[in-house]
Amino acid sequence: MLTRRENTAKAGERPFNNLLRRLNDADFALIAPHLAQEEGNPNDLLYSPGDNVEIVHFPCGPSLASYLVPSEDGRDVETILIGREGAVGGIVSQGYLPAYTRIMVKFAGPFVRLPVGKLDAAKSKSATLSNIFARYADCLLAQMFQSTACNAIHSIEQRTAKWIMSAMERTDGDEIVPLTHEQLATLLGVGRSYTSRVIHTFKAEGILQTRRGSILVLNPDALRNWSCRCNEAVKGHFEEVLRGVYPDPEKGN
Repeated sequence: MLTRRENTAKAGERPFNNLLRRLNDADFALIAPHLAQEEGNPNDLLYSPGDNVEIVHFPCGPSLASYLVPSEDGRDVETILIGREGAVGGIVSQGYLPAYTRIMVKFAGPFVRLPVGKLDAAKSKSATLSNIFARYADCLLAQMFQSTACNAIHSIEQRTAKWIMSAMERTDGDEIVPLTHEQLATLLGVGRSYTSRVIHTFKAEGILQTRRGSILVLNPDALRNWSCRCNEAVKGHFEEVLRGVYPDPEKGN
């Protein structure tokens, strides 16, 4: 469970979340008094299937949340990662909204929370604010479509490289990615032995090293060459729909 702080965001302060920073000053002022800061730790549970979604959580900085779909054999399959480009929970829906998936914190760090009712009230007062969140929902849907296609047609090696690159992008290009073999297996929807085999291949090629609880990327260019182009497709759609929101460490956002 996330640790909530008492202080809230002030009207002139923007959390390090690109979706919130995309809002104009008037729209941000509508929700700023209701934003509360919180800290997330790895595996903190935000929602379980069937929970009433009452809070929108905005990952900030290097924080990541993930959507996990439970399967009939008891395993969770991770579908998409959400970083500072977006939010999880109650983005466009109104009224009772049961969670369909499990949503958990993947990488620790700051979040801000906003009651869904406060967001709905703000959207009713501002067409531009409502439009921003509707466009983000479109980007989120595109991300899910791309993830489905990726799982169907790309190799484990390509998808492993994609997930590691995606994590690096959201942690400011940091070459140390806090992913374990077990977490990668969940992201890929495969057994740990498959993940270990791929990691061994990448280590043999000098692309990465493993550390306790993390992966050190030695050759990002080689890893990028292994990766499928699904991340680029998602980033391209974000640029068309919400320019400047998807994290780009080279641009400092």
